Amino acid sequence: MAEQRQERADAARNRRAVLRAAERLVAEHGGDHVSLDRVAAEAGVGKGTVFRRFGSRTGLLRALLEERSLALREAIVDGPPPLGPGAPARERLTAFLDGLCGIAEANAALLTAHEQACADAKYTEPSYLFWHGHIATLVAEARPGLDADFAGFLAHALLAVFDGELVRRTASPEEPRRFTRSVTELALALLDAPAPLRIS
Repeated sequence: MAEQRQERADAARNRRAVLRAAERLVAEHGGDHVSLDRVAAEAGVGKGTVFRRFGSRTGLLRALLEERSLALREAIVDGPPPLGPGAPARERLTAFLDGLCGIAEANAALLTAHEQACADAKYTEPSYLFWHGHIATLVAEARPGLDADFAGFLAHALLAVFDGELVRRTASPEEPRRFTRSVTELALALLDAPAPLRIS
């Protein structure tokens, strides 16, 4: 039993070391320099350790980004309003976007690397599906007469702006949360826009 506990402790320690190594490489050199070999060397573990835990470079970047957003996800499900249940949909949406934009602003290089690695599977990733479902639900609640398919489209449209390069281009030392304010204003404009025309 003691050996099993030690193995679990070693595995957890290795996982943290690998994620921190990947984080450093992305921050210092960009996503192109994140390979399982380089991450393993940086973390001081074998390449097999990285491969067994994450499967691929894509899996590693996905895990790193999911780690960054875990607290936000938990707050949406079980936290107090306005992030968690209990607040009006409009308030929940702006609180959520504020949190997601904060993650994007602090991890623009990681966001770009993740986008490049996961481009082919972007719309089927569990995290993307979770964020999309949450936004679509809140949009539908805020505008009860809106067609469900169109609410889903608006959710895709809002998530489309979470592009690492756009985050960097929008950032400004004078306005550190300029991206967040822009996304929030876009979301509110979409909520307040006239109902879309029906095209038969």
